[in-house]
Amino acid sequence: MRTLSFFSSRRRACQLGAVVLALGAVLPASAADLLDTVKARGSLRIAMEGTYPPFNFKDGKTGQLAGYDVDVAKAVAARLGLKPEFVTTEWSAILAGLASGKYDVIVSQVGITARREQAFDFSQPYTWSSPQLIVRRNESIAYQSLADLKGKTLGVGQGSVFEQQARSVPGILVKSYPAAPENLQDLAFGRIDAALNDSLMVAYLLKNSQLPIKAGARVGAVERMGIPFRKGNPKFKAALDGALAGLQADGSLKALSTRWFGSDASRPAH
Repeated sequence: MRTLSFFSSRRRACQLGAVVLALGAVLPASAADLLDTVKARGSLRIAMEGTYPPFNFKDGKTGQLAGYDVDVAKAVAARLGLKPEFVTTEWSAILAGLASGKYDVIVSQVGITARREQAFDFSQPYTWSSPQLIVRRNESIAYQSLADLKGKTLGVGQGSVFEQQARSVPGILVKSYPAAPENLQDLAFGRIDAALNDSLMVAYLLKNSQLPIKAGARVGAVERMGIPFRKGNPKFKAALDGALAGLQADGSLKALSTRWFGSDASRPAH
């Protein structure tokens, strides 16, 4: 899950307003629908963080992007008859890049929130997940909620919903990181007391990471992740939702989710 807030908490409101104004300037009512644009180009420009396993990351052996988001993006592009073109960028700037037209969509676990929907349209959800604590393997304190971390240092992704959640609880010392690896390394070395991230990422780390860490409690509601794009593109939205619906109907999303997570996260848990 990349249920991350629009921008860093201190500047979120003013930057969101600036993005909305910018969108109004660059996307007049007469602008061509994005579907026509990408069809004419023959490719779909897809942004992702590239440092967020198992969702999107550089494979150590091939140097190529890999992960659930990468596979989903390739499958969606194929359904649309387009070539995927991947762009990697730091999370803290990824939505601003979308607003300025640097790429067409983001496939990087972007949480669907009311604030983001003010500035962007979203596809139907393709992942469902929840926030979860990560602690050191030898941690003796059983943190059951964010409130239990008062007086402790909690590592979060910069500009993330996890950061927003942490800062909403008085008394937590919040330390933000541009990418997950630095966050988890600081946790392993004892520089922070816990980390907050996606439950699907936690499950993957327990199987694949050599760091001395373990899963903690789930501390938030289930979130929906979708694919954001600029407003004013109804044909593109219909085509994108149709592509995802087709991948859901034929079992492709379930297969990709099971490959990366060992479970079907493409639907809400019953």
